Amino acid sequence: MTEVEKITQSIQNLSPRDLAEFRAWFAEFDARVWDAQIEADAKAGKLDGLAAEALADYKAGKARDL
Repeated sequence: MTEVEKITQSIQNLSPRDLAEFRAWFAEFDARVWDAQIEADAKAGKLDGLAAEALADYKAGKARDL
C-alpha cells in the first residue's frame, strides 16, 4: 500500500469532527504551499509574460471594473 493510499484510508476513517479539523488544517497548509509557489514563480520571472499581457490589455482599454 502506498503512502497516499494509507493517508486516504486514514482520512476516510476520521470522525466528522476530526475530518473538519483536518480539512481546516489542509486548507491552511495548501494555501501556504500555493503562496510559496506563486512567490517562487514571481521571483523566477515566470509570471512576467502574464503581467505584461495584463498591462497591455489594460492600456488598450480591454479591462473592465469588477
